[in-house]
Amino acid sequence: TGAGMMECKKALVEANADIELAIENMRKSGAAKAAKKAGNVAAEGAIIIKEENGVAVLLEVNFQTDFVAKDGNFTAFAEEVAAAALASKASVEELQAQFEDARVALVAKIGENITIRRVEYVQGTAI
Repeated sequence: TGAGMMECKKALVEANADIELAIENMRKSGAAKAAKKAGNVAAEGAIIIKEENGVAVLLEVNFQTDFVAKDGNFTAFAEEVAAAALASKASVEELQAQFEDARVALVAKIGENITIRRVEYVQGTAI
């Protein structure tokens, strides 16, 4: 689940050692945490740039503190969103909908609000 050991232990105790129930309860708890964090201002951000075959995507992903930018889970999430954006040329709303579950899981794991804010596409022979 990516959760801390003590959080996993607590979930297992609450579920009477039923691993599947504990995982489901942790997912629900993570969604509740993400909903609670949604009101927090995500003022810091990172720009991810990916280019392929004369098309580039510039993706802005925001978070609450600059420490998140160095987190491996965050960078993997941002790179995955950028790759999907480049492949599909999706709007920011489509990307937000597509990656909502992954974003909620990441918010629960990191403990900060994260938002996919903007996406822009650039085309040309020399990018």
